[in-house]
This record gives sequence, structure tokens and C-alpha cells, in this order.
Amino acid sequence: MPNMRLDELLSELQVRLNAVLATRDRVHALLDAVVSVGSDLDLETVLRRIVETATNLVDASYGALGVVGEEHTLLQFIPVGLSEEEIAAIEHWPHGLGLLGLLIKDARPLRLARISDHPESYGFPPGHPPMGSFLGVPIRVRDEVFGNLYLTEKRGGAEFDEEDEAIVIALATAAGVAVENARLYEETRSRETWLRASSEITTSLLSGVESHDVLQMMAVSARQMTDADLSAVLLPDGESLKVEIADGDISEDLIVPMEGSLAGVAFTRGESVSEGNLQNSSYANSPLKQLGFGPGLVVPLGALPAVRGALMLAKLPGRIPFSGGDQKMLEAFAGQAAIALELAEARKDAERLGLLEDRDRIAKDLHDVVIQRLFAIAMTLMSAVRLVDRPEASTRLQHAIDELDVTIRQIRSTIFALQGVREPGAPSLRAQIVDLVESARGHLGFMPGLRMEGQLDHQVPDGHAEHLLAVLREALSNVVRHAKASRADVAAEVAHGQLTLVVEDNGVGIGESGRRSGLRNLEERAAQLGGAVELETPSGGGTRISWHVPL
Repeated sequence: MPNMRLDELLSELQVRLNAVLATRDRVHALLDAVVSVGSDLDLETVLRRIVETATNLVDASYGALGVVGEEHTLLQFIPVGLSEEEIAAIEHWPHGLGLLGLLIKDARPLRLARISDHPESYGFPPGHPPMGSFLGVPIRVRDEVFGNLYLTEKRGGAEFDEEDEAIVIALATAAGVAVENARLYEETRSRETWLRASSEITTSLLSGVESHDVLQMMAVSARQMTDADLSAVLLPDGESLKVEIADGDISEDLIVPMEGSLAGVAFTRGESVSEGNLQNSSYANSPLKQLGFGPGLVVPLGALPAVRGALMLAKLPGRIPFSGGDQKMLEAFAGQAAIALELAEARKDAERLGLLEDRDRIAKDLHDVVIQRLFAIAMTLMSAVRLVDRPEASTRLQHAIDELDVTIRQIRSTIFALQGVREPGAPSLRAQIVDLVESARGHLGFMPGLRMEGQLDHQVPDGHAEHLLAVLREALSNVVRHAKASRADVAAEVAHGQLTLVVEDNGVGIGESGRRSGLRNLEERAAQLGGAVELETPSGGGTRISWHVPL
């Protein structure tokens, strides 16, 4: 009997020693887990490590972490223990309803022998593997519930016990600290990136860097600040928005409709719009939804009524949505960029105004000084012609007077060109005439003469200008194909309320039996504007076409 009692005591001591050793091992494993969870500062890496550590500590087959968003829904769901084939077979991830929703609304640990026995259980979505035992513990960051740890199917068919619950609660506490540290680190890094990018963009804009390059810089910086998978700058294009700059997997020149899109709402309202998961949103026309992105954020560039565009960002499905801090930071960033764009435009307007003032001053100097002096010289020479008896000298004087008259006309034409005001980048009528005449040089083998007089850029409407250019193109084409000329002259003039174009050459002429069908277009264009066309043969031969319409 004493020996039997001793054996029982030794067996009991052995059991208790094994329990102590097991507890020691779990405590060591918990300490290692706490160190492991807090050893990384990337938030998404920290979250996945929390789930993996929890499943290992309590010997669970499956684990998940659900990030809680607004209105008690799950913004992100990170599973562990499922293969890629099992994940692909699941119809959809939980939305935060049923048993998981209960844990969100009542943030207290929950331990169940069988999930299906709980009255709040909705069952599993199609394709989800069967699960029995359940342990859920909230993760708190300060006084805020960041998310919940879900552990299911303890290996060996056992149930989760109180010790498992205590270990997971301890891990969740450490996880809350790690999440907060990762958040603070990301916010600090984002703010540093934001300050650097804001300074670079403002400096670039004010120093005269092209707007396209600055917008590219802004898109890249915004993507880095928020760790987004896509960043794009959208600018107005009629009744829609156009992707002007893209940093990520999206095509530039993509058209985004105003109606039914995240970007359209942000642009028309002049306020930021964020969506946790675009695949479950009502933005049917959003290209982000059609391209398969998850979280989305659009920030307007500027405020109503002067919204200049929008900054659009997106992440892949399953990633953490953009936070309120991301949105505020991007709003300040976009606002500063909009102000800088405004300043850059004002600087360009000031430069353009200075250029116009210089052109106007040069035009006045030419008119008030140069032309008047040339005119006085011409008058003096004209009075001297009568005093010259030798015909050769008189002829030379008259030729000099004619040259001065031509020079005065060319200077007046230059004055009109200097005083012409048009939209930046839009070619003037004079420039387009010069281009057409120069383009005929290669076909003719010589450079046609060109004379332009009057306020062609001021007084000729766009419709008249289009007809004039078409007539000039047709006339030069006829000279190239039929005239066989060695000289051609073009004259365009605005005088006495009439626009006149004259094209003359010294070629073979059109003759009585020549084809005149090519002139029909010129006559029709003149008739549309109430004008006419004259076809003449100069005394020296060739052809002279005079096309004139009233203004």
C-alpha cells in the first residue's frame, strides 16, 4: 500500500511538472511572439504576423484578423491557414455580420465549442471550409477597437480553453501597441515625404518648370505618401475628366465620366471622397471599380468654384483603406499644389503681359519714328526728282522712292503682326500663310515671293481665314502642277473692309482651252462669303488669280 501511494504521488508530480513545463514553454512562446510582433514597423506586415503568431500559440488550424471600419463593417480581412485554392473558392470575405458582427459591436472575448451553435451564427459563405471551435479577441489601440482576432478549429478536435483565451488576450494587448507604433511610424514617414514633396513641387512651379513635369512629380509623391498602388492626376476635358498623369497600372488619356464615378463626385462637389472597397460601392462608372481596385480616394485640386482637377489614388483589393490621416495630408498637399499652380499661371500671365507690352512699344516706335522718317525721306526724294535733269538719275530716284514705299508697307505689316493678340500656342493667320508658302518651295524649286499687308490677325474672322488658307493651298497646287513657272508671288491684304489674296506666276498660262474646273472651288468659296474671283493673264505672261471677299 505505501508503495502504491508513492507511485500515485510520483505520477501526480510528473503530471504537474509537465504542466509547469508546458506553461513555461507557452510563456516563452508568448514572449517570443510579443517580440516578433513588435519587431516590424510596416503595418500590413505587423497584422499578418499577429495572425500567424496567434494561430501558432493556441494550435489553431485557421486564423484571421478583421480591421474594423466605419459603421461596424470589416475594411480588411487577413486570413491564415487557407491555401490559394481554398481562398479562390470562397465566394466573398465576411462583411462583419453575424457572429463576427457581434464581436465588433460587443468588443469582448468570445469562446465557443461550435460556431454553428451560437444564435448569431449566419453560417459560412459558399466555398468556405467547415470550422468548429472558435475564439475571438478584440485588438485595442488605446481606447479604439482596431480589429478582432478570429481563431478557429483547434487541432486534434479539442476546444479552446481559458489558458488559450488568456494567451490570445495578452498577445492582442501587445498587438495593439505594435499596431500603434506602426501607425505612428507610417504617419511620420508620410509627413516627411509630404513636406519634402510640397517643397519640391512649390519650388519647381515657381521656378518655371513645365506643369506636366510638376504634375508627374505630384502623382509619384502622393503614391509614396499613402503607399498606394495607383496614383493619377485628372484634368477637365469637356463634360468629363481625363487622366493626364498616371503612376501605376492605368492608361493615360483614360476618360472618366462625371456621373457615377468617384472622381466625378469629388470634382463637382469640390471635396474629397473615399471608399473602403470600390467593388462593393455604387460607383458603377468608376474606372477604378472596373479595373478591379479596392480602396479608393480622390482629392480635388482647389476649391469651388475653381477646382482645377483631381488627384486619384487606389489600392488593390484586400489592402487597408486610406485613413483619415491620409486624406487630410493629401488635402493639404493638393491644396498647396493648387495654389502653386495658380501662382505659376499668374507668373505666366505676367510674362505674357510683359511680352505684349514690349511688342506694343516696339510697334509704336516703328510707327511713330521709323515710318515717319522713311516717309519724310521719300517726300524729300520725290521733291528732288523734278530738279534732276538726267533721266538715269531721275529713274534711280524714282526706284528708290518705290523701294521706300515697299519698305514702309512691310514695316506697317510688321506693326500689325506685333499688335496681334491670340491665344498662347495658337498659330496666327500670318504664320499659317508663311507655312503654306514655304511648304510650296520644295515642289516649285524656288521660294515664292510673299507680301502681307493690313491687320490680317485682327480683322479676319476664323471662317474667312479657313477659306483664305484653302484658296491659297489650291492656287499654289495649280502653280506646282500646271504653270511650269520660274517665279511666283503671293500677296494677302486687308484694306477698306475687304480681304484680298493674289497669286501670280510667270508660267505658261491657262490658255483658252485650259482646264478651269480647278477654279470652281475658289469661286464657290468666294461666293459663300459674298466675294468673287478674277483670273487674268498679265502682260508678261503667266497667270494671276485675285480672290477677294468682304469682311
